Order: sequence, then C-alpha cells, then structure tokens
Amino acid sequence: MTFTIYSPANAVIGRYNLILQVNSGNKIFSRFLGQFVLLFNPWCPGDDVYMDNENERQEYVLNENGIIFVGNAKYIEARGWYYGQFQDHLLNICLTMLDLSLYYRQDPAIDVSRRGDPKYVGRVISSMINGNDNDNGVLLGKWQGSFHSDENPSRWDGSVVILQKWRQDNYKPVQYGQCWVFAGVMCTVLRCLGIPTRLVSNFNSAHDVDRNLSIDKYYDSSGKSLNISKDSTWDYHVWNESWFIRPDLGTSYNGWQVLDATPQEQSK
Repeated sequence: MTFTIYSPANAVIGRYNLILQVNSGNKIFSRFLGQFVLLFNPWCPGDDVYMDNENERQEYVLNENGIIFVGNAKYIEARGWYYGQFQDHLLNICLTMLDLSLYYRQDPAIDVSRRGDPKYVGRVISSMINGNDNDNGVLLGKWQGSFHSDENPSRWDGSVVILQKWRQDNYKPVQYGQCWVFAGVMCTVLRCLGIPTRLVSNFNSAHDVDRNLSIDKYYDSSGKSLNISKDSTWDYHVWNESWFIRPDLGTSYNGWQVLDATPQEQSK
C-alpha cells in the first residue's frame, strides 16, 4: 500500500508517530510504521508564515549564514554569524526546546495544541533562548565583570556550537550571551522550525522602562544631575523579526513581528 498524508495548513508542528491499525473481524492489529516531523511552511499559501517572495524565502528561511551589526552609531561593525539551522541533530534540539519550556510543563495538552500558531511558538522560543527564568534556557546573559571561567560573548560566531553545548550539558544554560548572541541563536531555532526570521540592529537604542515614550533625566535646582531615572540609551541592541500574519490584530499588522530574547527585564 502507498499512503499519502495531507496536513491542514494550521496543523500543530512537531514529531508525529504513524501507526497502522487493521480491524479484521474481532481482531485488531497495530503496527508502528515510523515518525515524521511537521514544520511551519512558508511555501504554503494557507500557512500563517506564508511568504510569497522566493528570494525572501531563500534569505530568511534557507540561508545558514548572515551578518550581525554591532558597535555604536559612529563605528558600526559587521560580525559574521553561522546559523546552521540544517545541521545534524539541530531539529531534535529545537523540538526538545519546546518540551522543556515552562508553558509545556505547566499544561502539556494546551501547550501542544497551540503549536500551530507561530505567534505562540515565537513567544515560547523567545523565553527558552535565555535561562533567566529557571526554565533550562539556552544562554545566560552577562554584561560586566570577568569572563575568565566561561566563554566571553564576543567569542561566539555561530549558533550550532551553542545549541550543541546546551544539549551536551544536559540543557544547562551556556555561559555567556549578550543581545546579538541571543538574537543569533533565536534566528537559528525559528528558521529551523520553518518561521522566516531576520535580525535587526538598533543604534543609540533608547530603553524606556516606565513606558512614557521618553528617556527621562532629572536635575536639581543647581543643575546637578540626579541619578534617579532607570531610563537609558544603549550603544546598540539586536533583536529578531519573524514573518507571519496576525488574525488576532487584523490584516494591517501582518508581516514582520518583533521578538526579543535578551533577558534585560521580566515579561510575559
């Protein structure tokens, strides 16, 4: 017999077991045939991640190499980065990442049922790229102090060795990462799962912590600066954008969606 499987465009991604069951009279025979993996499909018009431009699919899904821009506005440096989303065992690592998340541990049935939604999967992966939530995340962040005992974030040049080390160390967070490392690894995982993803670098990056859309500075009556504001401006920051539609918000919000895995603050 030849079997052909047709999956709905919104089907849950992940690893499936294929079992053949034959009923004959009062007898039932079952045989395990194997496994297959279902991913998001940017080539399928019915999929939320559908991207109609082949050149963009080649760049944002299939390209295993890229450039990350870092530095400051007056000196922008281009760093090469190897995403390697098609390397051996990487798909297994990415699927395991979903099952290690706090979302899955809190309610496996609901978590798995939502894995056909790239918005939800992006949130889960964003949380799992960093290990600051005690969720077996991939990387710990460090921005000051000595790096003698572990890897200096500036030494990383690709995602594959980080993800492999994470698996080899029994999913203990790798030390250390900073924003471009978090973004590079997240790009690898999302492309591996079939979600078109790119990196965005922002220079003179305003960091507004009280949501009033301004960087606040305070001075006393004599003009002396008061160090009471938590707002700041960073030399640069790197995050990700992933391509999918937003039926929850309306068609005007379809397209590139911001995801940020750098664990500077707690979020939902």
